[in-house]
Amino acid sequence: MSNQSSQLLPSETSPSFSEHEIIKILETALLTTQEPLALAELKKLFDGEVSSKLLQVSLENLREKWRDSGIELVNVAGGWCFRSKLEMQVFLDRLSPQKPPRYSRAVLETLAIIAYRQPVTRGDIEDIRGVVVSTNILKTLETRGWIEAVGQRNVPGRPTLYATTQTFLNDLNLQSLEQLPPLDELAALTELTEPLDQGPASDSETTETTDTEQGEALQDLTSAPSAH
Repeated sequence: MSNQSSQLLPSETSPSFSEHEIIKILETALLTTQEPLALAELKKLFDGEVSSKLLQVSLENLREKWRDSGIELVNVAGGWCFRSKLEMQVFLDRLSPQKPPRYSRAVLETLAIIAYRQPVTRGDIEDIRGVVVSTNILKTLETRGWIEAVGQRNVPGRPTLYATTQTFLNDLNLQSLEQLPPLDELAALTELTEPLDQGPASDSETTETTDTEQGEALQDLTSAPSAH
């Protein structure tokens, strides 16, 4: 990241707000809001008197201001927000001993297939994984807000199509699906580990497969036909 702040021409500045005031207002709003704020929402702070370009420059300068701090300003799918840096998490965990949700490999495989081959049906997922997908797995991902039903495929039975959500991108600090990490990094980013939940019998086969078989299941999705 460059150490140089972005600069504006005099004609691009706001007559109502100084650059310092804009940054201070943005900083206050973003530090006191839990959800990411899109540019359109941030413009409301200034009653439309600050241009999108000036806001973008001010946000980049604000990001630079916090560069050496334990938190950082990031731009995700839902907009701009402050997040603690990854290396700070070990210290924050000491304040909150409650562990974050951890999911099984079956959930990882299902999420990966949806993320990289979306939109997909339950049948598509079963074809790639080689086992029946339990309803609980899909409900788990829907409850977390990572996937949602986006329609139905126009074939007999009209099966539901699933895709990832904006929340999924926000949680991974991504702006778009094009920024998805390699498959082998997805588990770490989503805190997915060895099976810890008890799935239904239809999915129990997955928890007993070897590492090689698990790798093959994920590898299959990269060569599977597109579900579009």
